Amino acid sequence: MILVNGAATDQVVVTDRGLAYGDGVFRTFLVTDGRAHNWRFQFRRLAHDCAALALPCPVEAVLAEEVIRVSAAQRECTVKVIVTRGTGERGFAPPQNPVPTRVVMASPRLPYPEEFARGGVCVQVCRTRVAAQPRLAGVKHLNRLENVIARSEWSDPAVAEGLMLDTEGNVVGGTMTNLFMVDENSLVTPELSKCGVAGVTRERILAAATRHGVTCRVEPLTLDRVLGARELILVNSVIGAWAVRDIEGRTLRPGPGMTRVQAWLEEKDD
Repeated sequence: MILVNGAATDQVVVTDRGLAYGDGVFRTFLVTDGRAHNWRFQFRRLAHDCAALALPCPVEAVLAEEVIRVSAAQRECTVKVIVTRGTGERGFAPPQNPVPTRVVMASPRLPYPEEFARGGVCVQVCRTRVAAQPRLAGVKHLNRLENVIARSEWSDPAVAEGLMLDTEGNVVGGTMTNLFMVDENSLVTPELSKCGVAGVTRERILAAATRHGVTCRVEPLTLDRVLGARELILVNSVIGAWAVRDIEGRTLRPGPGMTRVQAWLEEKDD
């Protein structure tokens, strides 16, 4: 089911700035039995990203009700929320008084192989780089063409994800995931002040590390450091956590870092 501004339809007007310019933001998350996973985190990040683009954020109660409506026919599904600046005149200048377009849609959860979660995944390094734009860093905006191009670099179903670097050669994350590296007894995740998406699952892991007294550093990660890591973990709100078992021909094994992250993600913090 798809709702556009609360109405059941799959159409938006062609002058919508989300279509014309990618002028908007989105969130994607799981819903089970009508309950949105980690809704508190998801809405807070949506509001943050709307504020970053000076977009009016939808009322939380309205969105929550629409999430329930679109997911009612499925016990478990993936829900995507999109907020654009709405329609506007031709040209880049945004309207002074925007009327946002709100899209809420549900789709079946993608059937990733169980082995991905159990035994880990094969990852490659993408050639496509992520451009620096500090104003948009961390924001899950609709301009995801870099990720689309990077994802087109492989078609082998055995490869589950591709790592993306910034223009300075530091690892930003995966095409659809955030990255954590195990370093001794601590975790490290890429610093995202210039580019990249600060995902909800990344935020939850950072918060859990603080609760449990585990050091989790946010710092630039060179590709050499990542390739030499003993454990790498990919996370997002749909997959949860995947351990990397192969990266550019190097074999890794899920270890205590993965066990710890999985346990944290099972905690009820929403």
